[in-house]
Amino acid sequence: MAEIITMPRLSDTMTEGVVAQWLKKVGDKISEGDILAEIETDKATMEFESFNEGTLLHIGLKEGESAPVDSLLAIIGDEGENVEALIKDFNQSHNASVETPKKEETKTVVENNSSKENTVEAPAPVNVSQEQTSTGGRIVASPLAKKIASEKGINLANIKGTGDNGRVVKRDVENFTPSITSANTAITQPVISGQESFEESTNSQMRKTIARRLAESKFTAPHYYLMLEIDMDNAITSRKAINELPETKVSFNDLVVKASAMALKKHPKVNSQWFEDKTRINHYVNIGVAVAVEDGLVVPVIPFTDQKSMTQIGAEVKDLAIRAKSKKLTPAEMEGSTFTVSNLGMFGINEFTSIINQPNSAILSVGAIVQKPVVKNGEIVVGNTMKVTLACDHRTVDGATGSAFLQTLKQYIENPVTMLA
Repeated sequence: MAEIITMPRLSDTMTEGVVAQWLKKVGDKISEGDILAEIETDKATMEFESFNEGTLLHIGLKEGESAPVDSLLAIIGDEGENVEALIKDFNQSHNASVETPKKEETKTVVENNSSKENTVEAPAPVNVSQEQTSTGGRIVASPLAKKIASEKGINLANIKGTGDNGRVVKRDVENFTPSITSANTAITQPVISGQESFEESTNSQMRKTIARRLAESKFTAPHYYLMLEIDMDNAITSRKAINELPETKVSFNDLVVKASAMALKKHPKVNSQWFEDKTRINHYVNIGVAVAVEDGLVVPVIPFTDQKSMTQIGAEVKDLAIRAKSKKLTPAEMEGSTFTVSNLGMFGINEFTSIINQPNSAILSVGAIVQKPVVKNGEIVVGNTMKVTLACDHRTVDGATGSAFLQTLKQYIENPVTMLA
């Protein structure tokens, strides 16, 4: 008997998902545990496995299309089974109002393109996820190929795929040379004085969530900022000595994360969270580390950070960062932080401020280590300093509390040996 597979809720904050890639096609035999598709959520792109066995009879969403949670995703049943009535009943009772406009919009695009078939002109920016071939068929392409094509303004319909079953892959897009042959051909033109030029791309689920959460944080939490400059001479010497130990590799970021965790244990009010009816002071420390990815920013979490060595912290941060950039993090690995560290020092940024990752009460912005003249023992000498900025939620962290935290943080960073005990 045919079973309807709906868009899963893969994270607590997920309201809709995008089919990044189908790994099965209609007619394929499906076993329990088989990966059906890759679903882009508001936090990551995740593999979606089947809990049913049978034949894939129907696919409800094309690659690149989005739909709310619990919308029709696919149908699995017995080979040859008729599912038209099942689809009709589901659409009428659940999401007919959502599916119908999408199909009509796609049809309109195809008709408009065909009506301009004999006109040679530079096409408007193309939404790759909605591209159609001249015959109205779906273009089979990898998500990466679609992204590159969208950035370059190339119509995938003009590219011959060399992947499995004619699938367009990354190398096909990169090796493609556009030519003026039809209205659907991507044309690269020099920018003429007075000519307006722009490009557009569809906002990903992750980008939408980042925008919503940052706006909510900035406009609801009364931010204020405390900046401190830290002497890094001793930290540089200590790090060099630590890294001379066998199988040990510690970065300055690892040192800052460890120092933050230990300072939070001494100043638990900074390790707090604001809720409408209560304030929670956490007696455990889970530090989120901001990682830049293709679609924006994610914050994987190191649980019980204060209980881990700098070497352990470094290994976890490296693993989380690699998997974040390849969209392999799970939602659970990005939840539960009590404090956040954002480091732009490796990009040469000396000083900056960050927006608090709610419901946390604070976030630490870390700048680059800069060599500059400093005064020591009454003399001007060459020294190394680093600026850190603490953004605080004034509802939970007063100025004196935030300042005391920064002083403790400074002591730890300037004397790393105190964190080895």
